[in-house]
Amino acid sequence: MPNQQAVRLMIKARWIIPIVPAGRVYEDCAIIVNGQQIEALLPIAEAEKRYRAEQTLTLDRHVLMPGLINTHGHTAMSLLRGFADDQPLDTWLNEHIWPAEARLVDADFVRDGTELALAEMIKSGTSCFADMYFYPEQTAQVTRRAHMRAQIAFPVLDFATNWGDGPDDYINKGLALHDDYRADDLIRIAFGPHAPYTVSDEPLKRIAVLAHELQAPIHIHVHETAQEVATSIEQHGKRPLERLRELGVLSPLAQCVHMTQVDNSDIATLSSTGSHVIHCPESNLKLASGFAPVAKLTAAGVNVALGTDGAASNNDLSMLGELHTAALLAKAVAGDAAALDAHQALTMATLKGAQAMGIDDITGSLEPGKAADIVAFELDDLCAQPIYDVAATLVYNNRAVKASHLWVAGKALMLSGHLQTLNERDIAIKARHWAQKIAQQNPSS
Repeated sequence: MPNQQAVRLMIKARWIIPIVPAGRVYEDCAIIVNGQQIEALLPIAEAEKRYRAEQTLTLDRHVLMPGLINTHGHTAMSLLRGFADDQPLDTWLNEHIWPAEARLVDADFVRDGTELALAEMIKSGTSCFADMYFYPEQTAQVTRRAHMRAQIAFPVLDFATNWGDGPDDYINKGLALHDDYRADDLIRIAFGPHAPYTVSDEPLKRIAVLAHELQAPIHIHVHETAQEVATSIEQHGKRPLERLRELGVLSPLAQCVHMTQVDNSDIATLSSTGSHVIHCPESNLKLASGFAPVAKLTAAGVNVALGTDGAASNNDLSMLGELHTAALLAKAVAGDAAALDAHQALTMATLKGAQAMGIDDITGSLEPGKAADIVAFELDDLCAQPIYDVAATLVYNNRAVKASHLWVAGKALMLSGHLQTLNERDIAIKARHWAQKIAQQNPSS
């Protein structure tokens, strides 16, 4: 037809949940993708009149929405999935995970574990993730090759590990990595002080200054257990969050992971500093760490995003599963069945994650001008029928939902369930190799 605009891709769908505007579901509409960005979102008939696409996909049993954003994880720990289950956090870390990491973790471990995690995340609809782990240069390289969007935090601890000798070494290596990816359109580098109980005041102060200068996020585990809070009061005379505030760590750049032990003073501190909370309900439940009061935090204006944590403490990286748990748990904790409704849960897993990572101008919603980070979920399973409310189906009946397609910045990472940028067979072979190696080296096996 004359006057049609030539574009690269037209995706026609039964439903579209754009996230912005909030609470909306569009039926029988199309998303127009031109280059890396969303060009338009409009009814199918109008799209066919206005645009001539190089490729057209008709997904008439699917819902399109922004790719899910997993705002906390340790990707390489996928190789430790199920390694030390049913242990409290202190025992899990000190007696199992950290000794295993000291024996096993190197560049190869991180490379192969990251590939396994990325494949799992793509196949479950995640387009963007935040990571904190050793050898972050390996994570960044694998992620870039897979064409996923990511925030990669380099770890900082007071003690030596396989990757570094101490705080100064970690920070110097991390700053070099930040320089390497300064202009990258998919990868952003963040500071990753592990936790208040593993990083002392001086490194935390230095991180606060450097993060402000570089406008780089600070990703930190905090208030994960009651014991952590009690120990901080005993050693420092204050709660961990207050200590972080005094050291300059808390600001809109801060991502506070877990926050299961929260009182009114903590909520006020988070709100006044503009810090974000990263909620990891399934990991917190599995380790019996506690419950983040999502409804109270949200009511106070605190941005709460969602993460899976690592597969070693979850044991999967499905954001659909995580938002299902988050929605149910928020209702129980608040004693209110209306707390965290389906659309709010989907927003927590998309736009709020982008806001926490400082990239909500790029991704997190399906709006013209934003990156074409798009997932398609197929709702053809018998268990999904009938569908009265497609958002509720995604959140409360997620086991009947299957991610079929995923694009990041307009590039297909999965089509009809098949990975496009990773080799699933090779990843599975490597995972089995690591399983044998880890089992042989595990003294308790």
